[in-house]
Amino acid sequence: MQVSEFQELIRPVTDLVSNTTIDSSLDEELNRRFPPGGEVFDAIERACHEAIAAGWMCANGEEGGPRWGRVIEPCEETGGLSVDVVDLTDLVGGLHGHPTGEVCMVLPITPGAQFDGNDRGWCVFDPETSHHPTVSNGRALVLYMLPEGKIEFAEPRE
Repeated sequence: MQVSEFQELIRPVTDLVSNTTIDSSLDEELNRRFPPGGEVFDAIERACHEAIAAGWMCANGEEGGPRWGRVIEPCEETGGLSVDVVDLTDLVGGLHGHPTGEVCMVLPITPGAQFDGNDRGWCVFDPETSHHPTVSNGRALVLYMLPEGKIEFAEPRE
């Protein structure tokens, strides 16, 4: 799979997110329309694992440590959303803010792993919020979308 194919695969999600207000009701709508175990969710999850194995996703960082990377820059095809994926294990990350919000797809690798207390599924951070992204109870991938690609790091990335 190439980046263009991945972008097409996630299009139903980016279409919904880019045309909806980013708030807790979007979290509910994503989990209803694209639930874990559903065709779209599971296809995206499989594609992430395949892309990481192919070397073009989560290309930054070191094996066994945090890995990350921007997969898609904000563009017309994604409704102005950027798409990034991180691979984290039992980590409290640096504080960052979401000027325009953040939409996350939580993909545990270790059974029971959570992202900011969320199990496998979707979670949404409202605009003007911030957090220390935290993966607990093992290892997880987190695919996140940022309107206009906006993120503000309050602490340097290591």
